[in-house]
Amino acid sequence: MTNRAFYENLDAIDPLSPLRSEFHLPPDTIYLDGNSLGIMPLAAPIRAKQVMLQEWGDDLIASWNKADWINLPMRLGNKIAPLIGAGQDETVVCDSTSLNLYKVLYSAIQIARKRHPARRKIVSEKTNFPTDLYIAQSLCAQFDMSLELVDGEAIDSIINDDLAVLLLTHVNYRSGAIYDMAQITSQAHAHNALVIWDLCHSAGSIPVDLCGCQADFAVGCTYKFLNGGPGSPAFVWVHPQHVDQITQPLTGWMGHATPFAFETDYQPAAGIRSYLCGTPSILAMSVLESSLDVFLKAQGYGGMPAIYKKAQTLTSLFIQLAEKECAGFGLSLVSPRDPEKRASQVSLSHPEGAYAIIQALIAQGVVGDYREPGVLRFGFTPLYLRYTDVWDAVMQLKSVLQGEAWRSDTFSAKQTVT
Repeated sequence: MTNRAFYENLDAIDPLSPLRSEFHLPPDTIYLDGNSLGIMPLAAPIRAKQVMLQEWGDDLIASWNKADWINLPMRLGNKIAPLIGAGQDETVVCDSTSLNLYKVLYSAIQIARKRHPARRKIVSEKTNFPTDLYIAQSLCAQFDMSLELVDGEAIDSIINDDLAVLLLTHVNYRSGAIYDMAQITSQAHAHNALVIWDLCHSAGSIPVDLCGCQADFAVGCTYKFLNGGPGSPAFVWVHPQHVDQITQPLTGWMGHATPFAFETDYQPAAGIRSYLCGTPSILAMSVLESSLDVFLKAQGYGGMPAIYKKAQTLTSLFIQLAEKECAGFGLSLVSPRDPEKRASQVSLSHPEGAYAIIQALIAQGVVGDYREPGVLRFGFTPLYLRYTDVWDAVMQLKSVLQGEAWRSDTFSAKQTVT
């Protein structure tokens, strides 16, 4: 691994390499930010044009039937299902992660209160993604629940008979660390508590087995590793044993059993359809489908196991090379060193210039991102990244650090989006 030829040889034998041609890859750019926004599939603008000019432009409202717009949320849910270990007709695409989290946390609270009326504790992790914590705070205020935030290492110790709902993100957005879904879910169920999993940094990057782990609820976005486009709709999964127990709180017309009966009173649809709310965004969902179809093609190249195996190799090589080539420049590893405990992400810290270093690196054509406090994040999407990208990215990082380009005022002024 001491020269670029080693990485070129890995690219030559990479079974996933044909999938790179499915994406629009900006020239002179090494994109290591797929954990924030995935690269556009080449099929996306073609599909968008078809929807706009033919289905909307020519066929107009007939497309709800003719193009089957009405079933698009369920169809996309079934394409996501194999990526998250869900059964068919158990996942639906709709709304945003925040709205879907509100739905499932509301439902989990109601089920928990039926089981154990005295339980009032929701637990999450201190560095969970803020939107999850904000939604939990809102529902705690509504239902006189308490939200306890703990360090990740302390999760096991707080799973007890006081716990009503455990809310965790499967992959930590700062560090890329993976929680053991099967072990934690089993432990929570032993105390008759419910578990909600946020899969925003899991879906499309690592294997997930919701059904095998007997998880209770899951939500996730589609614009990161699933490459669905900026603000693309999220998904929600509910275990079949829970899905019809509680009517979710956002009872919009698309979640009605017979929406086109236009009845005055709400009657939820059976199953996961009841977690729909308003009219779906057809343009956004159609573009998302073009990306999910790439994952269907990936099944012919080994599917999620092959994708994750490559991610482990990419991230391990990046860590080893960065620590060798950039030693002495103040970088520290934030992500787990063990590849079995790390998702498709490597996070590094720097004591004084993390944001500026990222900006200087972006100016050199290597795109990562920054997260407080002082974290440089690099996402590795195996569908389109090459092993040589690891070598080239680290060499550019070394150049930025050696030349101290990041100390320029140009790179230190923070933009609105970091």
